[in-house]
Amino acid sequence: MNNQPLSRRGFLGRSGLVVGTIAGSALLASCNAAAKQANEGKSAGSGSRNVSLQLGWLISEGQLGEAVALAKGYYADNGIKLSIQPGGPSIDGVSLVAGGRSQLGEVSSSPSLMLARSQGVPVKTFAVGVQEHPYAYVSLPNKPVHEPKDLIGKKVGTQATGQILLSALLAKNNIDPGDVEVVVIGADVTPLTTGQVDVWTGWLSNVTAMRPLKDKYVSMRLWDAGIHLYGYPYYTTDSVMSEQRDLVEKWVSATAKGWSFARENLQEAAEMVVKLQPTLKAEDIAAQGEVLLKYAYNDATKTDGWGTMNRDVWQSQLDTWTELKQFKGTPPKLEDFVTFDVLDATKEARKA
Repeated sequence: MNNQPLSRRGFLGRSGLVVGTIAGSALLASCNAAAKQANEGKSAGSGSRNVSLQLGWLISEGQLGEAVALAKGYYADNGIKLSIQPGGPSIDGVSLVAGGRSQLGEVSSSPSLMLARSQGVPVKTFAVGVQEHPYAYVSLPNKPVHEPKDLIGKKVGTQATGQILLSALLAKNNIDPGDVEVVVIGADVTPLTTGQVDVWTGWLSNVTAMRPLKDKYVSMRLWDAGIHLYGYPYYTTDSVMSEQRDLVEKWVSATAKGWSFARENLQEAAEMVVKLQPTLKAEDIAAQGEVLLKYAYNDATKTDGWGTMNRDVWQSQLDTWTELKQFKGTPPKLEDFVTFDVLDATKEARKA
């Protein structure tokens, strides 16, 4: 990953947890989305359908599986002609998907979709790319933070939009917010290395950003502190799910195959990502992908395959965000923004 993706950490430590004001524009556009999406793919050629995947951020190691599935023809084998649309700080990917510009989307972190649904945006998650979110609190050995209580009396540097994550962590562990000093910082680790803060926040897979630390650091993942979030959840609209579920299932099957290959052939997969985004470096993608894959595959995927989701993990997130009063209106119900139908239909393909 080059300097472009690193700025993502200033967008919420790469967590993508703020929906903003997407609801109005998304709902207006979605009025015509169903008809548009129903006709998608007719120009793709004999037997194949055009599918657009809208990312929440720039192409990175988070697209290892998709890059492989494109290069190896796994999508083509399933009758899909995939195009990947990069996101960015000025691109509202959820709104674009809700409005019919793309059939599928991916965001960095799961709460984005809960918040969107609570604002009336008709999106629904059908799979997740990373089982355990790699967002972490990073400290130096002379002032280590091994567990939540170690944050007491520390200066925590985080992005402005990352403060809700810290609030969730403190609430979960019964720590008085007044016992922790919050300093709003940017994306790089300089405030930590220069002693301006005691703790820096970011994704552990962001190897390039953390290089100045030279592996001399202590990390505490948000997940290990009791806040269980998913990374890289995939979503679509209610209309696509009801009218083109077979397309979503074929896409998931091909993508799972791509991630399986990437897991066993990381360097080759990294080079395929670079073909999609030539400004990247394969060695960086491979290094970051090695870390990301540790969290993309776990005991749950051993049993249920890549992309699986756990109802209790989702409910825990929903309960936490409700308790923290993050929903402007009535909190959504789990079934409003999560569906397990696609996973059920593709279980054998995802375990292959």
